[in-house]
Amino acid sequence: MSLISDNIIPGPNGRVFGTNAVEKKDLDCIKNRILGLEGIKSVKVNMDVFPREFTVYVSKLISVEDLEKRVKTTGFHAVPTKDFEV
Repeated sequence: MSLISDNIIPGPNGRVFGTNAVEKKDLDCIKNRILGLEGIKSVKVNMDVFPREFTVYVSKLISVEDLEKRVKTTGFHAVPTKDFEV
């Protein structure tokens, strides 16, 4: 439990999440739901890996738990895989 592992930190680096969603329409639904959170700048979906990943960029500190709860409302999960995009 730390500031870095429990939150998405603002800046040029994003936070990478894995998801059990596979279809583009489901990933678009997740992206749109995440974009509804205050402080989210952008979401980049990576369709080239399995399981699918998306990177979230923020303008203010966002709790990983808040993002996970938002994604769960779509019927899918979001699991942090890396602290920063490399």
